[in-house]
Amino acid sequence: MLKRPEKLKRGDKVATISLSWGGAGDPDLRWRYEQGIARLRENFGLEVVAMPNSLKGSDILYQNPEARAKDLMEAFIDPSIKAIFSNIGGDDSIRLLPYIDFDVIRKNPKIFMGFSDTTITHLICLKAGVSSFYGPAILTDFAENGAMHEYTVHAIERTLFSNQLIGNIESATEWTSEFIAWEESNKDRIRTMNPNAGYEVLQGKGRTQGHLIGGCIEVLEMAKGTNIWPEANIFENSILFFETSEDTPEPSMVRYWLRNYGAQGILGKVNGIIFGKPIHEKYYEEYKKEISMVLTEYQLENLPLLYNMNFGHTEPKCILPYGRMAEINCDEKTFSIIDHAVE
Repeated sequence: MLKRPEKLKRGDKVATISLSWGGAGDPDLRWRYEQGIARLRENFGLEVVAMPNSLKGSDILYQNPEARAKDLMEAFIDPSIKAIFSNIGGDDSIRLLPYIDFDVIRKNPKIFMGFSDTTITHLICLKAGVSSFYGPAILTDFAENGAMHEYTVHAIERTLFSNQLIGNIESATEWTSEFIAWEESNKDRIRTMNPNAGYEVLQGKGRTQGHLIGGCIEVLEMAKGTNIWPEANIFENSILFFETSEDTPEPSMVRYWLRNYGAQGILGKVNGIIFGKPIHEKYYEEYKKEISMVLTEYQLENLPLLYNMNFGHTEPKCILPYGRMAEINCDEKTFSIIDHAVE
């Protein structure tokens, strides 16, 4: 059972951190970072500190994975810091592994949140026995032009600031993947939203429950075979979640990756699967065909699977807490977190 961190409250100190790409510290993007942390203060009443290396810029942080890992260790050790928020993803968190002290995380459980390449840090927390949160990042969701989306704000409040059962996670009524260049002259341009079709049941009937585990499917590939790849028993009776990145992998790659989960026996251990909406809805139908093909190949045609979920590389976002119990209801097309995520 993963340890739950303590819930947040207004006035708490939280840290921002750059674990992969260091763009938050680049001069032309610093305004975007400031816009994001202003929301932490204004929307949630939090005190914000930047970890010492986090704003040194993309070049320096690329060259110094040990410095990025040091920030993470210090953020967990510091008793005054109650939560750690990722500035942005990237493709480089895997290089932190030689510098991670799992005991530090195990002995100092606290909220860690991010998505995409921070899947690596979520697996680090998982190995340390601490529940973490697959959700919004500073440069994306918190720094949304105009204002944060209310769907995302509500997800943060009900997941991180309350120790009550989280309950039903409704599908967002709208979504966007539009990218408006991160130039300060564009800060008042609002992204175009699209109507959302809601959750889609690809297969399965009735209800199923399980603890949450997963991440960005491409990043999970980097972790396979390393010391943070979960042991087989971790997948038993889980709900596995996947999403794809802005790289929009070819549908055939999703097939190959899922076959690996089948070959490892993982698909046969889980109680259900949820898939995030693909960015720009590119390959929306093609991914569905590949997923169904692989599950059929492994005689798992009845495994409950919800598609078009609101997490990952589209906005707005819900939050998925690792290790917490969730429920898929195929008959009602609903998804719930039937657990509390924080103490």
